[in-house]
Amino acid sequence: MSRRQSKIIGKSPQIVKIRELINQVAGTNLNVLICGESGVGKELVAQELYLRSPRATKPFVKINCAAIPRELLESELFGYSKGAFTGASHDKPGKFEMANQGVLFLDEIGDMPLELQAKLLQVLQDGQFSRLGSPKDLKVDTWIMAATNQDLEENIRKGTFREDLYYRLNIIKIYIPPLRERKEDIGLLISHFYKEFRKEYPKTRFQLTREIREYLEDYPWPGNVRELRNVVQRLVILRDWQTLKAELDLRRQEGPREQETAAAPASGVQEKKEVDGQEEVGVFLPLKEVKRRAIEEAERKAILSVLHKTNWNRRKAAEILQISYKALLYKIKQHQITSS
Repeated sequence: MSRRQSKIIGKSPQIVKIRELINQVAGTNLNVLICGESGVGKELVAQELYLRSPRATKPFVKINCAAIPRELLESELFGYSKGAFTGASHDKPGKFEMANQGVLFLDEIGDMPLELQAKLLQVLQDGQFSRLGSPKDLKVDTWIMAATNQDLEENIRKGTFREDLYYRLNIIKIYIPPLRERKEDIGLLISHFYKEFRKEYPKTRFQLTREIREYLEDYPWPGNVRELRNVVQRLVILRDWQTLKAELDLRRQEGPREQETAAAPASGVQEKKEVDGQEEVGVFLPLKEVKRRAIEEAERKAILSVLHKTNWNRRKAAEILQISYKALLYKIKQHQITSS
């Protein structure tokens, strides 16, 4: 088994225990269920298990159960035979076959349709399946790891997830706590990402000051490690700390999204008062509207800054901002951003 240095950064008791558990489980073929909020690093844990296992020289195959339409997910997982449906002009292996003797990582397993959950359960029990349109059974030796940000036990109660499949997957459970519950890891992650991006962008002049570091270490990081990494990358490339700080301040103030109330007028709140015996009416925007406008302005400034840095190369700007090209074009139009 490999003794390579772990890529899981942190010194909190939770992360130390996760690294210890990985070392214990990596030499087995026991199904693993990795749980935690979006952005905590569930795929990184799966890859760490894989790289420390005897299967490290075999394929690591990932499939996101939430990103593929349900009508295509079955053929992606199990493959199909020529003539299985219109357009099936050749045999195509599925992810299970591709991961034979290696690892199949089922991301967002909570979004898998119920009818496919039954077929997955059968594969876990028998180690074999058939391609779509083929009567022939195929046998595979695949280590299954699954990940979810959902409460699968609650999904079982709702009837959207099979209880028998849950217990098949949940032989070893690894829970990764959110970053806000392991504050001692934030400083190490900041340093790690700062070094990574300084190396990737050697011409940058960005310096990580004590003020910036202290702010980032105190921030609650609702998007967890993924959000922290994106923020450090943006700072190294754009050096726009004040703009970014304003955005983070607004997110912190917003907290959990408030419920819309029918009583709140969209246009503003009127306040009446008497001045020199006469009634004056002032219009005040609701706080949510003030926040919305401030966020839009911060977003506009961030997009404009990236566009200037990339000499208006929209595709490069979209990559840096981590949004699609179409989404960037929409936002440019929405915020009426021009190169003039």
